[in-house]
Amino acid sequence: MGDVEHIKQRRAPRFVLGFIIIIAVLGLFVLGTSIVVTEQDEYTLVRQFGKVERIITKPGLSFKIPFIEDTAKLPNKTLLYDLAPSDVITKDKKTMVADSYVLWEIENPLLFVKSLNAQIANAESRINTTVYNSIKNVISRMAQTEVISGRHGALSSAIMENMGDVMDQYGIKIISVETKHLDLPSDNKTAVYERMISERNNIAASYTAEGESAAKKIRNQTDNEIVIKISAAKAEAEKTRAAGEAEYMRILAAAYSDESRSDFYSFVRSLDAAKVSLSGSNKTLILNSDSPLAKIFNSID
Repeated sequence: MGDVEHIKQRRAPRFVLGFIIIIAVLGLFVLGTSIVVTEQDEYTLVRQFGKVERIITKPGLSFKIPFIEDTAKLPNKTLLYDLAPSDVITKDKKTMVADSYVLWEIENPLLFVKSLNAQIANAESRINTTVYNSIKNVISRMAQTEVISGRHGALSSAIMENMGDVMDQYGIKIISVETKHLDLPSDNKTAVYERMISERNNIAASYTAEGESAAKKIRNQTDNEIVIKISAAKAEAEKTRAAGEAEYMRILAAAYSDESRSDFYSFVRSLDAAKVSLSGSNKTLILNSDSPLAKIFNSID
């Protein structure tokens, strides 16, 4: 017995030590999943069940609720978007090929998330459309010589002024629009046109997808409203039908309770019953002399 107790005493500290190690590992794991690291050049979105609860804009360590909150990153730095080369027409009807790029940044991350679903691709699509339209509008008001002479600064300023603050609604700040090349078109215009068509098709597809998504939401909402209205109408119809049946029974009861009318209503109902029994080509009605229907007919003088 002494040896057994000695073995148990030796095993007890090992069990406690193992339990402490497991608790420590779990604690480190939970702590690790709750720490959020935000770098100098990024925003951290903290989501709870898919909804953005807060946005961490300052670099450093912060905490989130493990297993309930998750994080996503957005760039907090100057980004570059390279527009595809495209043809533009000057005021004097000269065709030129504009090859530009845009420097931009996310200025309002919360607005960026709400308006563009935190997608850089969505932002680039908006930037592409806005900047391209601005370049086209500005160059269309300038002669070719003015465009060429202004491409080292004046053209960029005019494009920025033409855009205004239209990108503010998406939480985006356009820092500058720069032109890499602005020359006469090459002989290979077909390739340029194909790029333009592809670019416009991509934009159209994006707008189509957004429209279809909005249409689906509207259809679902309308269907739900229709179901609710039909249910309410059916309930109202049942209520009206029940009230009508109650009124019918009341009138019928009042008629039968009046002895001066009781015989008449009994006679009419007997005729209706006889009419129902006369189906098909055989119109002969045979009744027993003691049947209620025969008694009613025999009682008629």
